[in-house]
Amino acid sequence: MITKLTMSNELVARQVYRVFQRSYKIEATLIGVDKFPPLFRPLADFVDSQTEFYGVIDGDALTAVIEVSADGEYLMIDSLVVDPDYFKQGLAGKLLQFVMEYTSFNKLIVETATLNKPAIRLYQKYGFCINRYYTPAHGIEKVVMTLK
Repeated sequence: MITKLTMSNELVARQVYRVFQRSYKIEATLIGVDKFPPLFRPLADFVDSQTEFYGVIDGDALTAVIEVSADGEYLMIDSLVVDPDYFKQGLAGKLLQFVMEYTSFNKLIVETATLNKPAIRLYQKYGFCINRYYTPAHGIEKVVMTLK
């Protein structure tokens, strides 16, 4: 079941933080970096966030989370993570479909590491196109993908 997550609830924020940490550790290994910026995001950033979080709940377990923010006519996917215990079950795709069906946007934008081939394939499967590449200050090359 996909539900909106209330980040002001510290218990919920801690569950989201845990899924982010577990998922991003795998991504850091996948792309071959030791210092991966999402892993340094503090719990307080989740609690105080102005973005929206939606999660897949399986029983008592939070299994996957998507974080989105609106910028005018654009909707940004700020994060999309799946707990490693739930990889390969289609949860990321379910969250993408949910956002595409139940939110209003003229363009959907997502960024990921250029070396994160599974994420790039997932976004392309749902119609995203590569827009551009860039390298931010932390040095991990990223790809920007859009869906109109």
